[in-house]
Amino acid sequence: MALFSGCYSFKDISIPPEVKTARINYFENKARYVNPILSPQLTDKLRQKVVSQTKLTQIQGDDAHYEISGTITDYSLTTVGIANQQSASNRLNVSVHIIFKNRLDEKKDFEADITRNFDFNANLSLQQAEQQLNETMIRNLADEIFNRIFSNW
Repeated sequence: MALFSGCYSFKDISIPPEVKTARINYFENKARYVNPILSPQLTDKLRQKVVSQTKLTQIQGDDAHYEISGTITDYSLTTVGIANQQSASNRLNVSVHIIFKNRLDEKKDFEADITRNFDFNANLSLQQAEQQLNETMIRNLADEIFNRIFSNW
């Protein structure tokens, strides 16, 4: 652990030393199409990542130093590749609106939208693609949210 301008920092993560607690609220799914496992798995993965990669203690109270919440705002399908006048590949677009509150420094509060695209063979049904892509979707979205909140870049 190296000290850097009053923050502890490891793996490009920078958290002021006075920040000790975080509350990660359930990520609600408000997309037109709802993948029923996306919200609970994304919330859980982000919680696991915060526990394993920071020294923050997760609490449920309103007095957490950091509060993270979000909403899945888009979960949609588009065709991205055509071969022989037929769809050859499809893209699953997933967008999450995140809200970060820093109770110790409100100037650091922010909201952001994160969108990730996941391509799959058009021969697969959406349900088959979801099964195939689920782990990658959850990991990539959790990583993107985590990096947006905890990395100084």
